[in-house]
Amino acid sequence: MKRTIYLPDDLAERVEAYLREHPSLTFSTLVQEALAKEVMPPDPSAILDLAGLVPNASTIARERAEDRHVQRDHRGG
Repeated sequence: MKRTIYLPDDLAERVEAYLREHPSLTFSTLVQEALAKEVMPPDPSAILDLAGLVPNASTIARERAEDRHVQRDHRGG
């Protein structure tokens, strides 16, 4: 797909400077990489880490993993 875009002068200057510093990139590849980062589905690994989901868990959810390390006082407490 081909698109025509407008870049404000200050952004165009920064893009040109960036491309001079990274001669292996073209304007097209730079835009493609930037857009891919914006429109790709989010990487779920960060939320999985936050949720505590790990590949080598010592127990599974159906075994009530959340209660594994909880000690309860069954005498009314």
